[in-house]
Parts: sequence; structure tokens; C-alpha cells
Amino acid sequence: MEWKISENLVDYRAALEFMDERVSAIHKDGGNDLVWFLQHSALYTAGTSAKAHDLLDQRFPVYEAGRGGEHTYHGPGQRIAYVMLDLKKRQKTPDIRDYIWRLEEWIIRTLSEFGVVGERRSGRVGIWVVRDDGREEKIAAIGVRVRHWITMHGIALNVEPDLSHFGGIVPCGIREHGVTSLRALGVDATMEDVDAALRHQFKSVFGES
Repeated sequence: MEWKISENLVDYRAALEFMDERVSAIHKDGGNDLVWFLQHSALYTAGTSAKAHDLLDQRFPVYEAGRGGEHTYHGPGQRIAYVMLDLKKRQKTPDIRDYIWRLEEWIIRTLSEFGVVGERRSGRVGIWVVRDDGREEKIAAIGVRVRHWITMHGIALNVEPDLSHFGGIVPCGIREHGVTSLRALGVDATMEDVDAALRHQFKSVFGES
């Protein structure tokens, strides 16, 4: 198991190429699984279920992601974790639903370290928080692609991004709810704090650090 942290913003196409190469190495050569922490410059991605009318304002570049899901935003202040795991080695029977549940659980347990209650919602991908006035807002997105039972893409947790940038899309096709971040919830956490929590909770969910 390896961990990689990129300090500078990573080009999106370069990230896709890196994941492709790493998955091939894991498949062909038995390379190590990898979790990659990074940030992108402001951009939108379109998953395999993305609808053109959910792109409201093309203020940033739009990329075909190749993952499941619809439109999402990536940008500075958002911790992205691209996860490349060989499910054949980690599950008796490879199970994508179980893997996605574990990604959700990873985020929920990470948020708990900052006193934030993250919740699942049936029919809505990602992790949600309930504000004091009852509003439900999305704090983390999940998008997954699997090749040879090896995972690609992963999670995007809003630490302190510019939330107005989400206004150019209907995030994940969900119109009736907004987005939030740790900073918007009053949590003064650095990216290093979030990384430490993610690494700590990874072991409890996936079985190794």
C-alpha cells in the first residue's frame, strides 16, 4: 500500500493518464495499491451519466471523466483522494457496492474527527450534512471507475473551496440541495489536518494504513 501527496495543482488529463498507468501496473505486474491526495485547478467533470442541461454555465473547462456519476466540480481547497485498489485482493468476491459503501464510511469517519456528522441519503450519491435550519448540503462527492476489478477515481471532500464555483453545474444532477464545506460549517481545518484524518480512518475501513 502506498500514499502519494501532490503539493501543486495537478492537471486533470495528467491525473487520468497517471491512474490508467497505475491500474495497468497493478493488473500486469502486481504493483502496490495507491491512494493519491491532490487538488485540481477549477474545472468541471462529466461522468458517464452526465446530462448536458446540468451544465448551467461553462465558466471552467469541462472534462469527460470516464467515471460513473454526473457533473461535479473540482478546485483548490478541495481534497481529492484518487484510490487505486485491487478489489480481488481485498474482497473474497469483488463487490463494487461494498467498495462504494466503504468510501462513504471513510468520509463519514473522517468528518467525525472534526465534529461533523456526515450522512448517507438513499438515491443520492455522496455524503451529506444537515444544517441547524434543516437544510441538507453535500460536503463530499464520490465517483468510481473499475477496470480489471481495480478501482480508479475516488472521493472529493470540500475543505475550503470557493462554493460559488459549484453554481455552474447541477452537482451530481441534484437540484434541490446545496453544497457545503468544512470551512462553511465553521471548522478551521488545514489540508494537512484532513489528510491525517483520512489516513487514520483508512485503516479502520479498508484494513490497512
